[in-house]
Amino acid sequence: MDTSYPREDNSPLKRGSPSAAPPPRDHLVWAIFNTLYMNFCCLGFVALAFAVKARDQKVSGDVEAARHFSSKARCYNALATAGSVVLPLLLVALVVTGVIHLSKLAQESVGFFTYQLSGSDEDQ
Repeated sequence: MDTSYPREDNSPLKRGSPSAAPPPRDHLVWAIFNTLYMNFCCLGFVALAFAVKARDQKVSGDVEAARHFSSKARCYNALATAGSVVLPLLLVALVVTGVIHLSKLAQESVGFFTYQLSGSDEDQ
């Protein structure tokens, strides 16, 4: 009695289609960094959520959904990084220009008041 099963010559199909394009990046490390250090308006946390979704989709084999979530994670990471870097620089620039403007205004007002005081002393 023959109990062996016939072999299948075809290998099982894989979920993802083999293509030359590399799998999408999930930007998880960047999102963790933005969540911990530069969480401007909670954009780092949103980026982390999309990065985790992208990694889950990549592991499950849905490359198109992984690309979609990866794109969103990259966008929110860029916004969080830009907001956390640009806004403090803008604030410093405004403070510096304000200080410069106030110092010039103070110098002009000191000159104005010394002229008025010295002019009024000579009239008497």
